[in-house]
Amino acid sequence: MLLRHTAPGDSPREALTINPAKTCQPIGAMYAALGIHNCLPHSHGSQGCCAYHRSTLPRHYKEQVLSGTSSFTEGASVFGGQANLLQAIDNIFSVYNPDIIAVHTTCLSETIGDDITQIISKAKIENHIPQGKLVIHTNTPSYAGSHVTGFANMVKSMVQYLSEPAEGMPERRANIIPGWVEPADMREIKRLVEAMGINYIMFPDTSGVLDTPLTGHSELFPAGGTTIKQLRDTGRSKITFALGEAASGPVALQLDSKCKVPYDLLDLPIGLQATDRFINALCKRFHVDVPESITEERGRLLNLISNLHQYTYGKRVALWGDPDQLVALSEFLVLLNMKPVYVLTGTPGKRFEERMAAVLGDSVPEAKIAQGPGADMYRLHQWIKQEGVDLLIGNTYGKYIARDENTPLVRLGFPILDRVGHQYFPVVGYRGAMRLLEMILNSFLDKKDRECKEESFELVM
Repeated sequence: MLLRHTAPGDSPREALTINPAKTCQPIGAMYAALGIHNCLPHSHGSQGCCAYHRSTLPRHYKEQVLSGTSSFTEGASVFGGQANLLQAIDNIFSVYNPDIIAVHTTCLSETIGDDITQIISKAKIENHIPQGKLVIHTNTPSYAGSHVTGFANMVKSMVQYLSEPAEGMPERRANIIPGWVEPADMREIKRLVEAMGINYIMFPDTSGVLDTPLTGHSELFPAGGTTIKQLRDTGRSKITFALGEAASGPVALQLDSKCKVPYDLLDLPIGLQATDRFINALCKRFHVDVPESITEERGRLLNLISNLHQYTYGKRVALWGDPDQLVALSEFLVLLNMKPVYVLTGTPGKRFEERMAAVLGDSVPEAKIAQGPGADMYRLHQWIKQEGVDLLIGNTYGKYIARDENTPLVRLGFPILDRVGHQYFPVVGYRGAMRLLEMILNSFLDKKDRECKEESFELVM
């Protein structure tokens, strides 16, 4: 539905959200669980909940997503879902034979108050879990948090259930917690770390899971993902690099608390400055030099910024999406002398506005920042109607605003339902920043070509 009826005023709303700028916790938990090798995510709730999660992820990634469900009926909704989950665990191991089941809850099971820890213990006692197999869980009520919260909660559970402390000296290895990013971004981060000659464990890792090649052979479980052995070894690493305060920060804190692995909390390496900080942190912690190949990539990015500055200078931008992504992206846009005037996330948290203020500084004094339940797409459209922008950056749900306001849209974040390729092309690192610049520039020039007068229709930009 188009939004031309959106009122330009900005009246406060406490009990109503219109077009929320987020999705629910279980989707994030399911995405994180898919980053474990030979893992089958399991939704403890109704079939409808699982159907929504299993439809949203494939629509974004254009890949099949396997998941089980406890299939609550009226009886389970009243008396609890213990019997359903026990039967589901038994069926999943018998039919699909995964190495591990990752259970996440839903609104219904959370409202009932199912004790998943107790149910898993009962499953072990009654031999529903075969020898050598594992079941982990996390609590993800949809009425709290967002998909980012659910992602963080599931990765914390990986640490809680699987990470093992070092008995002696930790190994000279880094843990990389990538946060909620695309499989291509995880692959790019790994490429940079490998180019630095550093041993690492990335968890979770959806590269090789949701960007698989077409081989002609059907595999129930893709080749990618972090193995159970690697997850156990995370407690024996020298250092953890947590990329993104909202998605990865809680995980690093949990690993430090359980296994005494120190951590560096960094922004997602989106753009020049954030990637510089990531590379410098690797150098500092492992006493290595930056290889010439990465230095050359950085130089090419700087050259592109210099060449295209005339097209980005002073452009007003509206952003929405995940907090970690928005902070790093806004910093990059400020470097390009663009103005992120409206920045909005539906994910609740404590420090988003503070982090954004630090990034924007005095560069964009007119910026409006919003977070939480009242930070929805309707409010964003109200802001834009009051004073327009030159560019929109966010997920597919912004296409209605883009059409109504005749404003270019660069699709970034989750979910992207109407385009393909985002899981194959990174936006992190220096290469990813170059791709971002290309998308931004092309969106401006496409509009210019589309709307300019005949006598101004130029062959060369």
